[in-house]
Amino acid sequence: MRNHPNTAMIFCAGRGTRMKALTSDRPKPMIQVAGRPLVDHALDQIGSVEHRVANLHYLPDMLKEHLNSSGIETVFEEVLLETGGGLRNALPHLKADVVFTVNTDAVWKGPIAAEILAEAWDPEKMDALLLTVPFGRTHGHLGQGDFDILPGGRLARGRGSVYTGVQILKTSALNNINETCFSLNLVWERLFQTGRIFGVEYPGHWCDVGHPEGVEIAERLLKDAN
Repeated sequence: MRNHPNTAMIFCAGRGTRMKALTSDRPKPMIQVAGRPLVDHALDQIGSVEHRVANLHYLPDMLKEHLNSSGIETVFEEVLLETGGGLRNALPHLKADVVFTVNTDAVWKGPIAAEILAEAWDPEKMDALLLTVPFGRTHGHLGQGDFDILPGGRLARGRGSVYTGVQILKTSALNNINETCFSLNLVWERLFQTGRIFGVEYPGHWCDVGHPEGVEIAERLLKDAN
C-alpha cells in the first residue's frame, strides 16, 4: 500500500428516517445486525487506520459512548451538514490532507474495503478514489447503479456499479465550496470536470442496510457460507 491515508471520517450524523421505527430510540449506526451495531461493521472496513473521527447529530449520546470507548473522536453537529459539510466541519479534528470517508449503512462480505482502496490509490493522478461493487454483487439495494469504471480506472456516471460508501479523498477537493451544508456529490461533480476522480471494484459482496428490510438481508448474507 503506497501513500495511503491513516485517517478516516465516519459518517454517523444522519437521522435515519428510512429505517422507520428502528431509529425511534437509537441512531441508525447503532442498529443491530447479526448482534453488532452497524457502525462496528463499518469500522471493520477501515482495518488498521489509526485516526478515526465520527460526526454525530441524532440521539448522539449512545453513539458517543460507544465510539469513545473504542478511541474514536466524535464531533457533534448542531445542524445536519450532509456528507460534504460534515467532512469539512470535522477537518480541524482530522488534521489530514487525505482521508478515508466511510458511510455506516452497509454490511460487507469479503476483503477489507480500505485495503482495496489503499492498494489502488495513486495521489499523483487522483483526488478521489471511490470503491464500487458491480450491481450483481449487491444485496438489498433498492436503487439503480451509480457509476461505471472506464478503462484506466476513471469514474463516470452510469449504472454498472454501486458506490459502497467508502472512498479516499483529498480534503483540498472541498476548497472553494461556499455552501455550509452540501453533499459529497457536489465535490464529485467538480472532480468529474478535472478528470481526477477514479474508481476501483470491490471483489466481495455488499449489502445496503439503509432501509428496514436490509437488516434481515444483511444477516442472511453474513450467515451464508458461500
